[in-house]
Amino acid sequence: MLTAIFGTLATATGTCLMLPQLYKTFKTKSVKDVSWGMLVVYFLNSIFWLIYGLLINATPIVFTNIIALVVSIAQIILQVRYSKESNAMI
Repeated sequence: MLTAIFGTLATATGTCLMLPQLYKTFKTKSVKDVSWGMLVVYFLNSIFWLIYGLLINATPIVFTNIIALVVSIAQIILQVRYSKESNAMI
């Protein structure tokens, strides 16, 4: 039971890593300090964990990494959108 609790907490925490950045980007509409490298690594991490969860049939890992994948895609979309807007202003 203790293993399940810590496993769930770990996956939930990992999923939430990008939420503050997503909120800040959406609120400020600025991506000048957001690293593309970090976004790509977070995206790939979500995909790899999702595949791993599917392979071992671990529902908590699958569920949290679907959420993480959605969050990473949303951040990438905002990154592209607001990068174009800031370049148009120059």
